[in-house]
Amino acid sequence: MTLIRIAALCAAMVWALPAAAQDAPPKREALRVCQDPNNLPFSNTSAQGIENRIAEVFGKALGLPVTYYSFPQRMNFIRNTLRYKLPGQDFPCDIVMGVPSGFDQVSVTKPYYRSTYAIVFAQGKGMDQVRSGQDFLQLDRAMLSKLRIGLYDRSPASDWLSKHGLVDSGVPYPMMSADPKQYPGEIIERDLAAGKIDAAIVWGPIAGYFAKRVTSPALTVVPLRSEPGVRFDYAMAMGVRYGEREWKQQVEGLLESRKAEIGAILKEFGVPIVDESYAAQKP
Repeated sequence: MTLIRIAALCAAMVWALPAAAQDAPPKREALRVCQDPNNLPFSNTSAQGIENRIAEVFGKALGLPVTYYSFPQRMNFIRNTLRYKLPGQDFPCDIVMGVPSGFDQVSVTKPYYRSTYAIVFAQGKGMDQVRSGQDFLQLDRAMLSKLRIGLYDRSPASDWLSKHGLVDSGVPYPMMSADPKQYPGEIIERDLAAGKIDAAIVWGPIAGYFAKRVTSPALTVVPLRSEPGVRFDYAMAMGVRYGEREWKQQVEGLLESRKAEIGAILKEFGVPIVDESYAAQKP
């Protein structure tokens, strides 16, 4: 489900197994967060991402400093962060700030936002009337067939283009590059902005954040609704280790008590927030 980020997480964690039940957790001396070091808009080593900002809100509420343990998500992220433990040593971090709701490799909290994939394109290129996926599909067929639409491989965007006879318009990008300097927003900030592609279909938070960073040309972000056979929307939650029930309850309490602050952060970063109406409608 990439959710570029979601697919990376899911692909990386297939070997992880639930941890055994644990005793009551020791007193915390810091809020220790598992993060990707170069994954804006979510996180980076300069603590500039959405999840970094939310972690700081949590740390302030708990009266704890925030520390980060960084590891690239493309490389067995959960196994090498939340579940990583050498004999005689402690875990390096205690929470993953963004996982798909229902993701079974961690103990998942209640969701704190729902977003969806979005299509991003430059204004003034014949697509200004597009306000939905259906609007996009109703563009002149000759025009559609000539568009270069950037997408990450193994993403719902591939399925959507295939379903609607536009597979030849897709320009695939590798989801899990071995280069740690690459980041998911390059498809927008570099290639779409430079006119190398005409549109991009990416996970909503990536679309919203990087579209705001590009000042020329002006970019439009259109959230996409899921449809039968293609799921675009996902509820996002946080993840802790299995067996840490008290910690999970504490995190869920913070999600509730700091809901307004979290909402303001998501808005600041341009995250398209959607409701369950964006899910595929049952026949």
